[in-house]
Amino acid sequence: MADLLEVRDLRMHFPVRGGVLMRAKAWNRAVDGVTLSVRPGETVGLVGESGCGKSTLGRCIVRLLDATSGQVTFEGKDLTDLGRGQLRPIRRHLQMIFQDPVESLNSRHTVGQILAEPFVIHGIGDPAWRRQRVAELLTRVGLPAAAAERYPFEFSGGQRQRIGIARALAVEPKLIVCDEPVSALDVSIQSQILNLLVDLQRELGLSYLFIAHNLAVVKYISDRIAIMYLGRIVEFADAEAIHEHPRHPYTKALLSAVLPPDPRHNRQRIVLKGDVPSSIHPPGGCPFHTRCPYATDRCKVDVPQLRTAAPGHEVSCHYDL
Repeated sequence: MADLLEVRDLRMHFPVRGGVLMRAKAWNRAVDGVTLSVRPGETVGLVGESGCGKSTLGRCIVRLLDATSGQVTFEGKDLTDLGRGQLRPIRRHLQMIFQDPVESLNSRHTVGQILAEPFVIHGIGDPAWRRQRVAELLTRVGLPAAAAERYPFEFSGGQRQRIGIARALAVEPKLIVCDEPVSALDVSIQSQILNLLVDLQRELGLSYLFIAHNLAVVKYISDRIAIMYLGRIVEFADAEAIHEHPRHPYTKALLSAVLPPDPRHNRQRIVLKGDVPSSIHPPGGCPFHTRCPYATDRCKVDVPQLRTAAPGHEVSCHYDL
């Protein structure tokens, strides 16, 4: 089966400006050579610490940011150099759910206006059809049709996120980039939103790129998981393989911090030393070597590439641990 989305060697470097003329003095390498794919009907989880470049990668994929270099292919079409007019029909099939529904929803518009806006932009339907479609979308995400007359600030955080999901569904996308959609919600509400996303995927055949920092949440919803560190993918495999047979030291450390479902299970905690290096001045060689307990002299000078360690399991490490 052909991939729905394919990202190849994607880089997003932001200039760090200074001086009287505000020239670029350095570069923040937020995304530094990422390669991954998403298949039709699949959920790929993207996990990493805050500041590793997850959200930046998501924004580059939907072209909210123009990547420095690399390639994003969606349904066989290269999106990298397309103009706004060429992107518009593709955006119907490539949508995004944002982390903070308060910031992503216009507080001056009613929910009905917010959900109808995609139809206006793409010239879909007449006013009567749009009102009916808005009511259907609200019902589908678990809100009453009457919510269309209210404003976003009148809803709770979980309800606002449901509105954000409804907006992403409006133009019937094939892939949705979910940028930490449950991280700002209470635990009980998180489970409701996750179950809603799973149900919608089953009903509509959606694909997700699900960005989060909580491995337990990502395991629940994902078919495959990519582990990201300092702008790079360090491990990519099936969700079960990541949890049962992690190969990268960073993945092992992340998993050791997840509370086991059985409190009688004693999991050895792996505490990483030091802080995450700066993406403006990243270390040479393997980006993880400054915190890795297994690092050797080779790790300090030789950048490891993603390699196949087992069928369907890729890892960016010099050693199979």
